[in-house]
Amino acid sequence: MKNLTSSYMGLTLRSPIIVSSSRLTSTVENLVEAEENGAGAVVLKSLFEEQIISSANSLSVSAGYPEADDYIDYYIKSHSVDEYIDLIVKAKKNLSIPVIPSINCFSSEGWIDFARKIAGSGADALEINVFFMPLDRKRSASDSEKVYFDLITKLKKAVNIPLAFKIGNRFSNILYMIDQFYIRGIKGVVMFNRFYEPDIDVEKLEIVPAPVFSTAEERRYVLRWIAMASAQDIKIDISASTGVKDGEDAIRYLLAGASTVQVCSVLYQKGLPYLNTLNREISDWMTKHNFNSISDFRGKLNWVNYSKPAVFERNQFMKHFASED
Repeated sequence: MKNLTSSYMGLTLRSPIIVSSSRLTSTVENLVEAEENGAGAVVLKSLFEEQIISSANSLSVSAGYPEADDYIDYYIKSHSVDEYIDLIVKAKKNLSIPVIPSINCFSSEGWIDFARKIAGSGADALEINVFFMPLDRKRSASDSEKVYFDLITKLKKAVNIPLAFKIGNRFSNILYMIDQFYIRGIKGVVMFNRFYEPDIDVEKLEIVPAPVFSTAEERRYVLRWIAMASAQDIKIDISASTGVKDGEDAIRYLLAGASTVQVCSVLYQKGLPYLNTLNREISDWMTKHNFNSISDFRGKLNWVNYSKPAVFERNQFMKHFASED
């Protein structure tokens, strides 16, 4: 096995593969199994802002993706904030790989003190998942972005562990937002979150959830922006998320410039032991291409390092086809 050691937010990982937040990371038993099968780090299931501010009963979520559909109903009924802290403590006691709790929030109010408890419990870092639907047509993009910046200011005053922001791809200027995160001291950015999306059942005339698990086809939405963001003069670590089905998908993200790769859907489908397969496939590819470490090829095909950077800038199919003979 090749040396798969990677760095993320100042943490040393034995592998770039991270198990992302889901019900798979909701028990110590699963976390231990993830470590035994080669995970570089684990992101614990998300604790939702509504739970932290003791209003879980008012939480209204449409089912349809692992972060909401798979465990939120169960979690609200049977868990408490104190038990989340207990999970962190037990995870740190039983694991040697980094343990990263996760908070899913929509504001910068009411829950910051809990972040202090997370830091005090021994967590290696904290992943913040911020998203709210822009339903007010009179609210500008800058007003929405300010929620992120206000939150960062409060968190930086409250904790001194590394912070990562898990973001969506719907900002008007993603590179600007990542730059602002970096300026404000954020160590990592996870690109990108998958949110609940509705679909329509034309026979039943009902709104239904879109497919739950990510697909390899979704990778194309992530690769471009990782390749662009990693090429900037921004010393912030990027963790790729969405569409990882095998080792080759992980390699693609690393070539684009990601520091680590988060996996979830494929582990639901194939089990935690599949982590071994992912690591082996990366190692075998490195051997084939004479790379001795992840750093030897990370970012090799990003916007700056690739010989034809214009491929990342194309927006229209016609621009591509017009260049073909």
